[in-house]
Amino acid sequence: MPEGSPTVRRRELGALLRKLREEKGLSVKDVTEHLLCSPSKVSRIETGQRGATLRDVRDLCDLYGVSGPAERDHLMTLARQGKQQGWWQHYDLPYSTYVGMEAEAVSIKDYDSAVIPGLLQTNSYARAMFEVPLVEPGLPDNTGDIIEQRVEARMRRQTVLERDKDPLQFWAILDEAALHRIVGSAGVMSDQLDHVIRVSQKDNVTVQIIPYSAGAHPAMDSTFNIIEFGTSVNDLVYVEGLQGLLYIDRSDEIERYRQIFKYLSNVAFSSARSLKFLAQIRDSYALGRLLQLPCPSAGLCGGPVNHLERVAGRHSLAVWDSDVS
Repeated sequence: MPEGSPTVRRRELGALLRKLREEKGLSVKDVTEHLLCSPSKVSRIETGQRGATLRDVRDLCDLYGVSGPAERDHLMTLARQGKQQGWWQHYDLPYSTYVGMEAEAVSIKDYDSAVIPGLLQTNSYARAMFEVPLVEPGLPDNTGDIIEQRVEARMRRQTVLERDKDPLQFWAILDEAALHRIVGSAGVMSDQLDHVIRVSQKDNVTVQIIPYSAGAHPAMDSTFNIIEFGTSVNDLVYVEGLQGLLYIDRSDEIERYRQIFKYLSNVAFSSARSLKFLAQIRDSYALGRLLQLPCPSAGLCGGPVNHLERVAGRHSLAVWDSDVS
C-alpha cells in the first residue's frame, strides 16, 4: 500500500463514525445535542473535511456504545494520523485535499479536455500554466515565489508514479485539443509531448488520445478524475472547474463517471496508436523550434502543423489520424 495520507485517514475515520451513528439510529442533531457542538462540525468530521480530536472520538465512542478496546484504539489512531502534516500542506496549495487523496490512491483514471494532466507535466509546461494571469476580481496574480513553489509541488506529486512498492496506476485519456494548445512555446510543447511518450511506456501508466475524428462525446465540457483507494475508504470522483473543486462520493454517481470513462476509452485511439499520434505532433513542434518558425494557435486542426506543412510538406493533423496505425 502507498504511504499513509492524513487526508485519507480523516475520510476513513469519518466514514467509520458515520456508520456507527447510523447503526445506533442517531441523527446529526442527536449527536450535536450530546456533544454541545454545531451540526456543521459533525458533518465535517464525518466527511473528512476536518480532523476529530481525541476527545471528540472518545465522546462519540461513548455515545455510540463502542466499548471494545481494539475498536476504540483504532479510531483513536486514525484521529492521531489525521492530525499529522502531509508534505503538500507546506505549499499552501488551493487543491491540497486532492493531493492528499492522490498520495494514497492505488489508481486514478483521469480525463482532460484541454491540458496535460499534472502527473505528466514537465517543469516548463507547469511553470507556463502557473504564469497565466488570474482573472478573479481582487485576487492577485501568482508571484515568482508562488509559481516556483507550485511547480516544485507539482513535480513532487509525480513521485507517486515512481514508488518502489505499489506505484500509482494512472490512466489518462486526453482530448486531441490538449495536444494542440500551445502552453509556453513550441519548444515547451515538444518537450512536454516527448515526456508523455516516455512516461507512458511505464507499466503503470496508460495514455489514450481522443482524436477530433471521434466527434462529439459525453465529456466534451468536463474534466474529471476517478480516484480509487482499494481499501475501506470509498472511491471518489474529483471534478475541477472555474466554479471550484467538487468531490463526488455517491456510489451511483461514481458508477456513472466510470461508464463515461469506459466510453471515452472505447472511442479513443489505443495506447499504442496514441503514442504514435503523440510522436507525430511532437515532431511537428520540434521542427517548428528547429526552424524558429512562429506557431500560431488559430484553428482547431493543429495550428502549428498547418503552418509548418508549407515547409515540411505534411498533411494537416485533421487527417493524420487516418495514417496512424
